[in-house]
Amino acid sequence: MCRRALPVATGLLAAVLGGAACAQDARRWSPELDYAVVEAHQQPAPAAPDGQGWSQWGQNARHTGAVAVAGQSPDAILADIVVDPFAAQQQAEWGGSLVTHYPAPIVAGGDVYMLHKSGTYVSCGPPGSGTPFPCGNTALNSQVWNIRLLRWEAGVLAAQWTFESTWKPPPFNGQYEPVFHAALAGDFLYVPGAGGTVFKLDRSTGEVRAQINPFGDAIDANAYVAGPLTADGNGNIYYNAIRFDPVNPWSADVTGSWLVKVTPKQLVRRVAFGALLPSAPVLCTTTFTGGAPFPPSPDAVPPSIPCLSQRAGLNVAPAVGRDGTVFTVTRAHRSARHGYIVALNPDLSLKWAASLRGHLRDGCNNDAGTHPGSLFPANGLPGGCRAGTAPGVDPSTNEPGAGMVHDSSTSSPVVAPDGSVLYGALTAYNGFRGHLFKFDSAGNYAAAYGFGWDTTPAIHERPGSWSVILKENHYGGGPYFMISLDQNLVPEWKWQNANTETCTRRPDGSMSCVADQPGGFEFCINAPAIDRDGVIYANSEDGFLYTLNPDGTFRKRIFLRAAIGAAYTPLSIGPDGIIYTQNAGHLFAIGAK
Repeated sequence: MCRRALPVATGLLAAVLGGAACAQDARRWSPELDYAVVEAHQQPAPAAPDGQGWSQWGQNARHTGAVAVAGQSPDAILADIVVDPFAAQQQAEWGGSLVTHYPAPIVAGGDVYMLHKSGTYVSCGPPGSGTPFPCGNTALNSQVWNIRLLRWEAGVLAAQWTFESTWKPPPFNGQYEPVFHAALAGDFLYVPGAGGTVFKLDRSTGEVRAQINPFGDAIDANAYVAGPLTADGNGNIYYNAIRFDPVNPWSADVTGSWLVKVTPKQLVRRVAFGALLPSAPVLCTTTFTGGAPFPPSPDAVPPSIPCLSQRAGLNVAPAVGRDGTVFTVTRAHRSARHGYIVALNPDLSLKWAASLRGHLRDGCNNDAGTHPGSLFPANGLPGGCRAGTAPGVDPSTNEPGAGMVHDSSTSSPVVAPDGSVLYGALTAYNGFRGHLFKFDSAGNYAAAYGFGWDTTPAIHERPGSWSVILKENHYGGGPYFMISLDQNLVPEWKWQNANTETCTRRPDGSMSCVADQPGGFEFCINAPAIDRDGVIYANSEDGFLYTLNPDGTFRKRIFLRAAIGAAYTPLSIGPDGIIYTQNAGHLFAIGAK
């Protein structure tokens, strides 16, 4: 058997197949288009049936979060496995909040592929002090991100193998710990690696078949896989990559950012966002400084800063429509307020790009009837905008509200059944919340709805119609809802989490609860799930997994481990209906008794 030493960064590895000779790499570079193509002779992996198992972020390449099986009744905890042994340490650094993004459990048959952290977490002394530097989230690289295969054996979810990845998160800039997220395509599990590379693993054994590097043979320590991998129905893998300045990664410009495509035959293509968006602005609007009320005057012009290059937003998983259109999200490196939804053809040529700016009119408000959705009092009143301000503007910029592509979010595009695309952006001015944007299949702005922030909504598709399922959090005291929107983003129903009790689970399994949250608990869900029957599954910060009926009525709930300053987490549904969810750094399997 011809085999190269692994894990060594060859970047353009030929396939390594049992009993087969190593193929000769063939490389073609086209600097005009800024892409590389790498050829290796290997049969493509078969595509998994849509709606079966959970192969990636949002279940499928469109990220609709829906499966074609019925979820089990959430009666019992079938498994409780620690995946992040450092969760309590990180909570201590952040005053009780768990500022980590976790991947969705990947499920195929009785197999579950899940993050398992090892290494060390360097706590600050005292926690939260930031000293001695580096510590806490400025020392994340001391951790090791692994993928572990868990398999059901005699009613136990048992470890089979563990693969230690070389992936490290992008440089810390105050954001939540970025997500490390694999994708399953046929017989192979694709896992992020160091330097913007991807490992291709045999899904059964965890053996490395290739390490694919779109940037040449050498590992570039300043390049990063910047979000979850996406696998389409043909076995192609898509992901965003960023190369940062090694000295000043956030104040200096990035040195490149790309969408990368890897085919089952290991053909690799990349396209630079700078080449796709040559007309992006050079100067970017920023916010007013000084004291409230804002804006400083009714005709105030906001200050500006250099935008620097367009790059991928951190934690964004590209989406792929049924027609092969690829969607991702970019932002100016220095300004989250200057972002775009980008649609590409299968060859990664630009189809259209739509700005997230200039569409919203629900800020400063004298007339709630004309500008519905505003949370502001009338201009000139306490908590409102300065008297005389134009209705509807963002008071921090005196411009129409802009959707921000925030690096502490995991919001990713969702492709709706009609080919339109949805994206949840932070907007901040309206109660530190965000808006779900909808653009039609040609890139035209269609609608927006204020919802909370950091979410990849799910799609409840029915014959002849579909609905959008997401959370609507009103931070700072509630109320907190799960909500269904119609195709025009008009509410169909809302269900409020009115629980006021903070609970913990005692060592003997019993619960201890205190009624200390009069406003209720927010929904800590960044990607809900929907089963075949339209039943909705969502986590809350109160530590419960909730299930709702398709009409938005309460169905059932089960307590996991703790009510905490919880991480926003996704969940998954397996082909047998078992629900996989997370709380306090633990993976839970939930099902019928």
